[in-house]
Amino acid sequence: MSTNRFESPFEVEGPEGVEGWEELYSPSASFGAARRQYEDDRFWFWDSMHWGHAMTPWDSYFFEVALASLSQMNSRHYRIPPADGVDFRVLYGYAYLSPVGVDPSKIADRVPQFMERAGFYFGNWNDLYDKWLGKVKDTIARIEALDFNPLPEMEDLEVVTGGIGLGSGFELLKSYHQFRDLVLEAWNYHFEFLNLGYAAYLDFFGFCKEAFPSIPDLGIAKMVAGVEVDLFRPNEELKVLAQKAVDLGIARAFDDPENVSLEGGPGAEWQAAWDAVEDPWFNFTSGNGFYHFDKIWKEERSVPYGFIRDYIAKIEAGEDITRPIEAITAERDRVVAEYRDLLNGDEDREAFDSKLGLARVVFPYVENHNFYIEHWAMSVVWRKVRELGATLAKDGLLAHDDDLLFVRPDEVDQILWDYYANWAVNSPTMSAAKWGPVVERRRAIHAKLSQWQAPKALGEPPEVITEPFTIMLWGITSESVASWLGAGADADGITGMAASPGVAEGVARLVFSPADVGELEEGEILVAPITAPSWAPVFPKIRACVTDIGGMMSHAAIVCREYGVPAVTGTGFGTNTISTGDRIRVDGSSGTVTILD
Repeated sequence: MSTNRFESPFEVEGPEGVEGWEELYSPSASFGAARRQYEDDRFWFWDSMHWGHAMTPWDSYFFEVALASLSQMNSRHYRIPPADGVDFRVLYGYAYLSPVGVDPSKIADRVPQFMERAGFYFGNWNDLYDKWLGKVKDTIARIEALDFNPLPEMEDLEVVTGGIGLGSGFELLKSYHQFRDLVLEAWNYHFEFLNLGYAAYLDFFGFCKEAFPSIPDLGIAKMVAGVEVDLFRPNEELKVLAQKAVDLGIARAFDDPENVSLEGGPGAEWQAAWDAVEDPWFNFTSGNGFYHFDKIWKEERSVPYGFIRDYIAKIEAGEDITRPIEAITAERDRVVAEYRDLLNGDEDREAFDSKLGLARVVFPYVENHNFYIEHWAMSVVWRKVRELGATLAKDGLLAHDDDLLFVRPDEVDQILWDYYANWAVNSPTMSAAKWGPVVERRRAIHAKLSQWQAPKALGEPPEVITEPFTIMLWGITSESVASWLGAGADADGITGMAASPGVAEGVARLVFSPADVGELEEGEILVAPITAPSWAPVFPKIRACVTDIGGMMSHAAIVCREYGVPAVTGTGFGTNTISTGDRIRVDGSSGTVTILD
């Protein structure tokens, strides 16, 4: 093992005044004495890609559900040979992950198990994917149908005359338990296909690395570019709506996205066009869907209206707002032909064609799951959380609608029982007195945690990072870990993943949250910890993109390639080193960023 290591999770000093912070989170997700040797000897990295902010109890709950669902698919369902689950912990409100490798002596035994199980999915991908869409849409519909309305003064007569024998209190408790089950069900579906999508790409990746030892990672990624995925659909619908506003002569209505007035026949016609695509495509969040504060396009229309305004400006200037799919496809086909010609013999070419074909078939899911689970499903989930919080506040169980965010999901059962039992006997509830001080204390703790700078990594790093998902998705490599241990960017500049080809120079704009996206000016270079899928409308206006975290298969890398935007991901210290206003050069082909001025 390396003689250099990161700080022990048991020795990290958090912010002052956060004593008792652990109670905000599940005991099983906390570092603790019972597992100290195991936890202290592992390498943990902060997953700022998905959870870049201090989590409330509900944010953390979805973090745990997601990682448990991911892990079971690797370890128990598909038996991925080199990779078991991804262990997860919360430290001072921040999410830390530790990939769990497989004992090398057991990998060979898992290979035939994986081939049989994954092979079934690969051989029946389209049929199984169609069924997957049906399962996911049904789960979303069942979540949406749950009733979290306040309990009635009196049950409807039909409840009595129908001989139902069950009351609204029972149904409320039942709905809450169903809600938690359905959330877990949705996240199980999330990883049903995702891990196999990565596995197929990694199989093709490994073949190319062996057949063409000098091929850059970016060259392999180019071969699966130019795909049509549902995750791009919300942005494409905005383009259609922008063009319709121009055609109807109501473009000026969008000059102020906060105050859009659609009057008369043209306004009504445009509104009908919006209504036709709003469900499901605008169940799209301003962030990644994991946080309670993400704005949903369907509910916060000023966000998509702002993007429509920008597209209108481009249309009126005579610019082409379509995605450069033809150029991307042409480059893809050129790279494929170039490397295929280097192979000797029909057998190698058949293997190349087969692995590339499978990678292209499964690759769209690597992005599509983002829309169906992280955006559409989670938009509905967060609505239900807010609906339940409003009900509990209205009937005096909690002081404010959003107090529910600071009560762990397992603790909510206590509040709901208090609500049900005392509704049944028509007596006062005690939850406000019990939970009011708790919530206020937790709010104060969370506010302090939110101002804290989480360390990038903890514990003992391996000498060489080989776990493929860690490298491909998060962009964490042996080199990046060495840079973190050095506590800064390389003296010669900023380096990262060569994620999307091309070179661009321009003025940097740091974006730390969805609220900052609107500040991006035409021709600037986006520099962020990570990007979110709903930022796609800004990619046509930026010259390049730089992120702190993210590998070749991160959303930022994939979208930049699809929009022809040069990108360097996984820099580690991009946002620490670059400032808004700096003039920088981004070389997405070599993975370097240079501050020019």
